[in-house]
Amino acid sequence: MPLDQASTQMLQQLAEMGARPFHQMRPDEARTFLSGFRPAYGPGPAMCRVVEESITTAGGQCTLRILIPAEDIRGVIVHCHGGGWVTLSIDDYDTFGRTLAAQSHCAVALVEYRLAPEHPFPAALDDCQAALDFIADARGRLFGQPALPLIVAGDSAGGNLAAVLANRAARGRGPDLAMQVLIYPVTQARLDTPSYLDPDFQLLLGREDMAWFWHHYLPDADAREHPDASPLNEADVSRLPPTLIVSAEMDVLNSDAQAYAARLEAAGVQVKHRLFEGQMHVFATMVNVLPASAEAIRFIADEMARVLAAS
Repeated sequence: MPLDQASTQMLQQLAEMGARPFHQMRPDEARTFLSGFRPAYGPGPAMCRVVEESITTAGGQCTLRILIPAEDIRGVIVHCHGGGWVTLSIDDYDTFGRTLAAQSHCAVALVEYRLAPEHPFPAALDDCQAALDFIADARGRLFGQPALPLIVAGDSAGGNLAAVLANRAARGRGPDLAMQVLIYPVTQARLDTPSYLDPDFQLLLGREDMAWFWHHYLPDADAREHPDASPLNEADVSRLPPTLIVSAEMDVLNSDAQAYAARLEAAGVQVKHRLFEGQMHVFATMVNVLPASAEAIRFIADEMARVLAAS
């Protein structure tokens, strides 16, 4: 299926503006480029409460923005944002987080983890682990429900971080999770999979861009094989919680998502995987920019409700 019209138009507009591929930018230039989308997202739904917490991590301090849609909520989602471990922030995800919170009836905690190359691996992972542990311990104080179901989620590089956190939790190195939600996640470091090599998939994110992101996040190519960097390499995934994987058809990370879903299913994990046809990387979080984002968020919220009701 060809790339949908809205995505095609956006890419054409970016080309007319002279936007360069990520791998031709410096990290600060890439951050400035992506932050330019913020005004288009809009303010997002109003929340009952918004709480910001500064927490201590292995490397210093980390900020959490906790979006609480109502006093009576179903669960709490710790979301690790995308951006190749190099770009984006919780300000770029505020509208997405508010929309997901409103539709899922869950609190959403956005993690402002440290970015590479200034803070390479495992800084982002350390911060996200500290955030997940903090939320698990603070559920009673923050939400009045110390046993509130806990979901870990993330998109792209954030999906990589979320998957690693879930694997750690399954090994006893983290709180019990009701679910993990992975949106076009990075699950391994190889750049020779079918989707990476497909010329039609070199869109907003291409193969050379992912090589650039990996170089900044974890320069040692051999170290990328560790399960804390490549969750597909985790020795035992059989104890993972129910898993939702969302992928985009025309995305260099499509093979990563497909391989991870197959690996978990083979291990007996409850997996729901949906491929959004005609979509490219980043579509799900581009609220009010790409129409398919609304469908993706609605689908994710409905699946969360289904899993939480069953548990």
